[in-house]
This record gives sequence, C-alpha cells and structure tokens, in this order.
Amino acid sequence: MLPPLAAAGCASPPSAAPAGGGRFVTTLVFTSAHVGPRRVTVWLPPGYDSDTQRHQVLYMHDGQNLFDPADAYGGQTWGVLPALLALRAAGAVPPTIVVGIWNTPLRRQEYGPAAPLARLPAAWRDQVYGGPALSDGYLRFLVDELKPHIDATCRTLPGPAHTRVMGSSMGGLISLYALVQHPGVFGAAGCVSTHWPMSTQPAWITPPGDPRAAQAQQALRDWLAERLPAPGAHRLYFDHGTVNLDALYPPLQAQVDTVLAARGWQRGIHFTSRQFDGGDHNEAAWRARVQVPLQFLLSA
Repeated sequence: MLPPLAAAGCASPPSAAPAGGGRFVTTLVFTSAHVGPRRVTVWLPPGYDSDTQRHQVLYMHDGQNLFDPADAYGGQTWGVLPALLALRAAGAVPPTIVVGIWNTPLRRQEYGPAAPLARLPAAWRDQVYGGPALSDGYLRFLVDELKPHIDATCRTLPGPAHTRVMGSSMGGLISLYALVQHPGVFGAAGCVSTHWPMSTQPAWITPPGDPRAAQAQQALRDWLAERLPAPGAHRLYFDHGTVNLDALYPPLQAQVDTVLAARGWQRGIHFTSRQFDGGDHNEAAWRARVQVPLQFLLSA
C-alpha cells in the first residue's frame, strides 16, 4: 500500500534542505495494513540527484529523533547527518540513504519482540510491554510495505548486504528482532543501549526487580539461542552506557554476548559489544557516539 501523500517517493520535491547537503523527502501519513499510520522521513545523501548510482539503505526507528531538534524528544537529536557526512568525508562509509520511521504512542508494544513472549504464561505476558506485543505487525509494515516502496521509488541496493536497521533502547530490541526474523532482508543491525530488561514497567526492573521480568529476559535469550542466524552473513552491533537506566544493562548484555558466542558468532568479526563509561540513556549520549555504530554498520 503506497502512502497517499508521497507516492513518488524519492522523486518527490524536497520537504526541507538540511544543513550539510542532501535532501529530505517526508511522507506525513504513510498508511499500512498492519500498523497505524505514521510519518516517514527519508534523507537522500549529497550527490543523489546528480548521479545514477544505487545506494545502501539504513532504516532507523524513532525517526523524529534523528534529524531536527524541533521534532526530537527533549530537543536533542542523534546528529545522524553530521556524523554520516563526516564519515563519508573521511572515506569511512559510502553514500547512504537513511529512512527515519517515526514512532507512535504504541511504541513500546510495536518495538517489543513478540515471539519470545510465547514462552511466558498467558496470564501476564501482555503486561511486559504494557499491552499486547505488536512488533510482528510493525515488521510486516517495514518489510512488506515500507521497504518495497523505498526500493521502488529510490535508487537502492535492495539486498540484505546493503540493508541495515538501527535503533536505541526498545529500538535496539526491534532492530535485533528484525534481523533475526527477516535475515533475508537485513544484513546488519545496530542495537544501541538495548533495553535487555524487556519490561517497560519501572517496578518490574528497578532492583531487586520482579521475577516476571527475569523470566521475560530469559525467554528472549532462549529464543535468540534457537533463532539466531548462523554466523557469517550478518553483523550485529551492541553498546550501552553505565548511567541511570543504562546501568542495568552491562550484565544483561554480557549474557546475550554469551548466547552469540555459543552460536559461533565471533566477537570482533560477526558482532561487537561495547561499553561507554559514563554514557546515559538519552539522545545526547547516543549523539556523542553515533559515529561508532554508523561506521560499523555502513562501512564497505
């Protein structure tokens, strides 16, 4: 289903001229048969309109936090464009199309992996994300509707080797879930400050925590141990800070790293897992290090 307001996609007139070059194309209402409508902002890199080459694509969640402080949570963006432009100027990454998918009020349910919850008691599994998990529908929107539209209207390299996905916190969870559920679509995923506690209920994850949160965390690891693709064709980036909510993440990330290693994924080759001491759980912290995951995901 094509979006009604920008059916021409990347051929549409620019909606804004970003600092640093390139151009934005924004679909205000991208409709879907699987999830509610939302805004999608596409950034076309400098040179897109003057050459004929095809480009790799990075799909990013929480799209309103990527580019414009006027739209971003707390007025802080990830600084994706200056980071990408600096990496490109250094010859570290090739030109890349960025697709920013805006979140909705159902963000937690859309970004929370659904399949692992099937291992939990039905009586409380819908409480993990504050409502039924909607992530399978969100991925169908991404894989069956949004990506085909981008590939049909933009000059993309559509294969998994050139298609990446990235997000933070719950966006880190859905990025991992996207790669595992659709390994033939996504070749790499960036999972920044991944919300391994799973639950979005503070009372469940504030130490000493609720046993149900621990069960959900284990369910995710068990599912990952069964479903993770064989090493070789995919790459995963993980990181976390050490302050506030991120202070909960180091031991949980270590357990996930162990799962990957047991499946034959080699650290430094197939995945990386980094700690940023003093890093907080907010856009300012992610902006400060965004070049690191971008280079890992997008380098040739």
